[in-house]
Amino acid sequence: MRVFCASIATETNTFSPLRTDFSDFTQSFYAPPGAHPDTPTLCSAVFPALRSRAAAGEIDLIEGTATWAEPGGLVNKSTWIHLRDEVLEQLRAALPVDAVVLGLHGAMIAEGHVDCEGELIEAVRQITGPSTRIGVTFDPHSHLSDRRVKNADVITVFKEFPHTDFVETGEACVDLTLRAARGEISPVLSVFDVRMIDVLPTSRAPMRGFVDRMKALEAAGEVLSTSAIHGFMAGDSPDLGAKTIVVTDKDKAKGDRIARELGEELFSFRGTTKPDFLSVSDALTKAAKAKAGPVVVADVWDNPGGGVAGDSTIMLRTALEMSLTSVALGTIWDPMAVRLCHAAGVGAQLDLRFGGKTSAHAGAPIDATVTVQNVAKNAVQSFGSSIVPLGDCAVVRLGGIDVVLNSNRAQAFSPDLFSNLGIDPASRKILIVKSTNHFHGAFAKVAADILYAAVDGPYPNDPAKTKYTRLIRAIWPIVDTPFAEEVV
Repeated sequence: MRVFCASIATETNTFSPLRTDFSDFTQSFYAPPGAHPDTPTLCSAVFPALRSRAAAGEIDLIEGTATWAEPGGLVNKSTWIHLRDEVLEQLRAALPVDAVVLGLHGAMIAEGHVDCEGELIEAVRQITGPSTRIGVTFDPHSHLSDRRVKNADVITVFKEFPHTDFVETGEACVDLTLRAARGEISPVLSVFDVRMIDVLPTSRAPMRGFVDRMKALEAAGEVLSTSAIHGFMAGDSPDLGAKTIVVTDKDKAKGDRIARELGEELFSFRGTTKPDFLSVSDALTKAAKAKAGPVVVADVWDNPGGGVAGDSTIMLRTALEMSLTSVALGTIWDPMAVRLCHAAGVGAQLDLRFGGKTSAHAGAPIDATVTVQNVAKNAVQSFGSSIVPLGDCAVVRLGGIDVVLNSNRAQAFSPDLFSNLGIDPASRKILIVKSTNHFHGAFAKVAADILYAAVDGPYPNDPAKTKYTRLIRAIWPIVDTPFAEEVV
């Protein structure tokens, strides 16, 4: 059995001041055919899963390109066309194939191309024909279009937020796609439009129980797979919003029923799933008064994983004004400041301006005399079994606060963001991280408490106020009763 795989992935915040081009993909992760590392990335876990099948003699694997850009703004049109055509040419050269497995994110939007993933999957179907089985993995913070559902045989989506199950999701997609290609199953997709958009962390109720019920359906053999698309509220897409997906073996009626039941349950959670979001001052005051540390304070909206720059200074400035000590903050994206610190060297004191460069909403730059505590080339952090590049980094100290400056934008995933740069996270009273919830899995193991601080900025965090231009369906909270509405 001949199987082709490829991965093109990013998450596009169409409201971000940033722009994304080919250099963002090469800086974050770009592996030409055969060069994918042994460790998976968030959206390319299908590669090692397929390699293990090839090593066992089950398949003849033909690898295409695998690439990922840190979430950012609108993708340059020529970049998308280049990557799309690169993978499609690799597929044509691999023909004939019995199966194609794609590791995608699902929220990529390029100039003039609103549904990049749907466009790619449709082109793959046109090249391979109807008999080839196509399996796709998505991040739940994506836009599920009819175009994607029509042309894919199998769709699996990370169930967890934080996405701690990305490896299992890739393995499930591979397993179902290969079984379908061998004729053991005939997968049928059922989708229910939940008509809502919300923040749906699965590390807490009610989403924790919802995910457990999806897993129980699979374990009991009721379905081949269940998934929930959460939607990505920072992407101006006609397919914005939550949807449920059920894959059955030739039982569309059953799949439709279960997808609707799951979707109606998910809709019933609207407005109840978010953590308590505190103001910056309230979060830092509560953390400072805690009897034990470290207390993790998440800057949820200046999250590079949501496509913004991650260079906001608002949290840091407030901490300085409060004269807080025993604090570490990770990270502030500022390649220029990193370069200056590397030139100055460890132990140097210098007047440094950093942060606050890309948006009027991110606070003013910090101007301070800092001490360079550490510098590192090509620093990394971990996210499960994945390695996340931070680029060249520097740690600077001002007052009682150590700040990690990085040159590759990345949200905080793990305490080794700090420890890899010489900061012992367990020794600090407060750890400030830029992430909405992906930090939770690893930081919960060391945190005395976890607090969420919400600061308005370039991430559009209130869909009821966001000026979407492409949305043609009624969804909550833009309307209170979306199932009674035809259009927004």
